[in-house]
Amino acid sequence: MSTQNSRYNALGPALRKEFGEPVWKVSVDGGFSCPNVDGTAGRGGCIFCNTHSFSPGRRLTTPQRPNVSVAEQIDEGIRQLQRRYNAKKFIAYFQPSTNTYAAPERLERIYRSAMSHPEVVGLAIGTRPDALPDDVLDLLASLSRETWIQLEIGLQSIHEKSLAFLERGHDYATFSDAFQRARKRDLRLGVHLILGLPDENVEDREATAVEMARLKPETIKLHNLYVVRDTRLATLWEDGKLRLPSLEEYAGMVVDFLERQSPDLVVDRISGEASPEYLLAPNWTGIKHAARNAVDQEFRRRDSFQGSRAVDRFGNFSMR
Repeated sequence: MSTQNSRYNALGPALRKEFGEPVWKVSVDGGFSCPNVDGTAGRGGCIFCNTHSFSPGRRLTTPQRPNVSVAEQIDEGIRQLQRRYNAKKFIAYFQPSTNTYAAPERLERIYRSAMSHPEVVGLAIGTRPDALPDDVLDLLASLSRETWIQLEIGLQSIHEKSLAFLERGHDYATFSDAFQRARKRDLRLGVHLILGLPDENVEDREATAVEMARLKPETIKLHNLYVVRDTRLATLWEDGKLRLPSLEEYAGMVVDFLERQSPDLVVDRISGEASPEYLLAPNWTGIKHAARNAVDQEFRRRDSFQGSRAVDRFGNFSMR
């Protein structure tokens, strides 16, 4: 377990331990759509969604250049990371939109185009729980016998009221079903959550922590609720109808959550990230390492660490 102060099990050191050297993610746009955009689950996407705001500084695809191949994206992403970090191993991260939302034949072709790169050691695939039919999970299970694969499922909240607010277009039962079917195939699983959602109180967040401790995904990705332009969430914020947690409040939520998880859970991310050209609020989201530093400070203030109040298999908290 390691960050600068070893208070939580951060992704970078975990990957270094697994692969024997630093491994970096290269963001890839596979050109997929989304069931919450094309009318299958909804139209317009989630309330917070502007896919062009996802890691814009690390992506080649833009509205002006929508057809850059996966191989070209990986090559350029690797060149950038090699210049900055002298990196040698990479995970192709299929990030924007819903990256399992296609026929298995198309998915396999796109995934293999990334797997074939000699410096790519694995794939991270971001998706929604309502885009994981059995034939797609079977494909991922088959490919996972050839390379390292992590399936990242965007949940955002276990609470139906929050899923409705976010206009996710699925319920928690859909996530639970997809998660269990993926688990039966021994896939490495990550879950995305948003902390600090409107109308979620301390008890709601505690219930989320208990449920994640019960499910035991391999990784967790935590986000604060942030506002980017050209979204319905931006309209709420501009109309004064949305309160966002302060940096200190959010850091407390993160520490509350991580104290209750297994020390083995890998923390992929502890806050959201948005480019200044898209970000509207909160300001601290755009400050590099602000959330990480605040979380480290809160852990030190409490003199606690990930797992200090871990949840047992019965959902009970126990001090370690």
